[in-house]
Amino acid sequence: MDALYTAVATATHGREGRAVSSDGRIDLALAMPVELGGDGQGSNPEQLFAAGYAACFGSALGLVGRQAKVDVSDAAVTAEVGIGKQGESFGLKVTLRVELPDTVDQATGRKLVETAHQVCPYSNATRGNIDVDLVIE
Repeated sequence: MDALYTAVATATHGREGRAVSSDGRIDLALAMPVELGGDGQGSNPEQLFAAGYAACFGSALGLVGRQAKVDVSDAAVTAEVGIGKQGESFGLKVTLRVELPDTVDQATGRKLVETAHQVCPYSNATRGNIDVDLVIE
């Protein structure tokens, strides 16, 4: 694959440090969530992954909607990224909650969401590695 764009970010001190993008648009403190024993006084990698996945999936849904001539411009995607023990290490799981406009019928919506799941780069990167549940609301 030839990259059309490459994002660059640097994190220091792991989950208790700072993350900064090369262009400076992201510059935020990182902290362990309270549920994992931290103070929760910063963002965490799961939140960042959730934001990226939700945005990317929303774009993929918009693309497949345009191709199918179905207006999904008012759709909203919420990504829930969970982290937990997986054997001796840790793993992730994802639930993508897609809220479609009322004008999209259930069958069409399901087809668009499933097609977007095949198109989205985040879905392609996680396929076979992370359980991803698609929920249409």
